[in-house]
Amino acid sequence: MSAYLTLTRRELSAYFLSLSGYVTIAAVVLLMGQSLVGMLGQLQGEATSEPITQIYYRSPYFWFIILLGGPVITMRLFALEKYSGTFETLMTAPIGDLQVVLAKFTAAMIFYLLMWLPSLACMLILRRYISNTTTFDPGLFGSLFLGLFLLGGLFVSFGCLASAVTRNQITAAMISFAGGFSLFVVSTLANHWPIHIPWLADVVSQISLVEQMMDFARGTLDTRHLVFFVTLTVLFLFLTLRVVESRRWK
Repeated sequence: MSAYLTLTRRELSAYFLSLSGYVTIAAVVLLMGQSLVGMLGQLQGEATSEPITQIYYRSPYFWFIILLGGPVITMRLFALEKYSGTFETLMTAPIGDLQVVLAKFTAAMIFYLLMWLPSLACMLILRRYISNTTTFDPGLFGSLFLGLFLLGGLFVSFGCLASAVTRNQITAAMISFAGGFSLFVVSTLANHWPIHIPWLADVVSQISLVEQMMDFARGTLDTRHLVFFVTLTVLFLFLTLRVVESRRWK
């Protein structure tokens, strides 16, 4: 356990000891600021009965942060270790492969959550300028951020897998972005073009990130969504572990 915590601190400190971590947070804050300006312009100071979480969720910057945040956060986790030659040193240390994968995933998730903290300030500013404060239900905020956490786990775990299969950070980021963007496109197309094949429509609705996050924004907690995100996160982490272990077969 101590080795796991030590490696987690090592990975987390790497984000803040390099310029990339601060640039990432600064870019996210800029996008959140643009989202806030857009929402204030949309509301125009008038009262609204719609939960503010749904208004925030519909902002295009929301998905822009999600789709780009995961690849940027995770691209260095394994790829940089392989490129710099420290991967083999890490693997020969007295720590298990599972601990290495979990420590890197944990550090990336902590940074991901810290990246979203400024959004709380955006919500408080909106509350200051919106007369109907009943739209600020703490339960809705909890549901939305639970969705953000689960969605982040999915994208971060897939980013870990992408970083583990290559030694180039840019390639890892491109693989991670392509996978997340493809899933997002499928979700978006399903909402605009009806599918007339019943079983295919059901499958697409179950994997639609847009619909699932809309439920979280509405405050609806569906156990099917929880199972979906947790299952895929565990699957991608398992595949990452198998990739890391594959070095023993070479």
